[in-house]
Amino acid sequence: MIEAAVIGAGRIGRIHAGNVAAQSGIRLKYIADVHEASARELAQIHGAQVADVDGILGDPKVQAVVIASSTDTHAPLIERAARAGKHIFCEKPVDLDLERAHACAAAVARAEVTCMIGFQRRFDPTFAALHARLMAGEIGEPEMLVVTSRDPGAPPVDYLRRSGGIFRDMLIHDFDVCRWILGDEAHSVHATGSCLSDPAIAAAGDIDSTAVTIRTQRGLLCVINTARRAAYGYDQRFEVLGSRGMLQAGNVRPTEVTAFSGQQVATDLPEAFFLERYRAAYAAEIAHFVASLTAGSPVHTTIEDGLKALELADAAARSFATGAPVTLAK
Repeated sequence: MIEAAVIGAGRIGRIHAGNVAAQSGIRLKYIADVHEASARELAQIHGAQVADVDGILGDPKVQAVVIASSTDTHAPLIERAARAGKHIFCEKPVDLDLERAHACAAAVARAEVTCMIGFQRRFDPTFAALHARLMAGEIGEPEMLVVTSRDPGAPPVDYLRRSGGIFRDMLIHDFDVCRWILGDEAHSVHATGSCLSDPAIAAAGDIDSTAVTIRTQRGLLCVINTARRAAYGYDQRFEVLGSRGMLQAGNVRPTEVTAFSGQQVATDLPEAFFLERYRAAYAAEIAHFVASLTAGSPVHTTIEDGLKALELADAAARSFATGAPVTLAK
């Protein structure tokens, strides 16, 4: 039986704690959070104990930690957990600074522990089914990926000020999808963007709408459009054009009922936000993490994937700032 701890009892920490507790072969022993009342409440729900980080990392029975705390804590917690010999699941991003993220990867390599990064979109049933069919050759060789990624509304401006910007905060998932689906690394990135929904976002030094074009080393193309405002819900879909056809992955809706009348044909709006949209994906990624630890097999989303996505985010931010494409080193 693997004993585990969740660090962070906020919105995503609650999701991960529930999914860990639901898995066989693993026991949720500890919950930690700087807000002790939140940790206490979540621990009570799952029959866990409240502990601080020192207590968790100092317990030799704890084999794995799930890091679901704020972004600024990811890097130090990864490094500390690696030194303590714990296997790690960490929410994206590894860090906002690429050099610091590389230091984390080095610490993980030295410790020879597993470190999985939470790119849950790879575990979404629809996206994963598309990927499997693509890998089976259903549409021939992939040539172009078009990604639409829109939130129903922007986070609070205070969050945006410390988020690292839209490319590192929001698009990092889309950059991972690009690498995963096209199976190639980026050669160049060209990014543009605007602030269209709220002047306060611009005042905070960020934008809310972007268009990014990536050309891969093999010449494949990826076009990503993102927005922090979509009045109709959480809009997450993509399509892959191949040499023999196309595969599309559409939105998830609360139900698949379609109503027909003399006035309209209507379906449900997309799910409200990411917690609903990726409910199954969050459960599947934790199940994969546990299964990998049990079998001693590699995880699908490694810390190297986290570094590659962050490299793309940095390149996009530089391209937006300069107005020119950025070429990445091979």
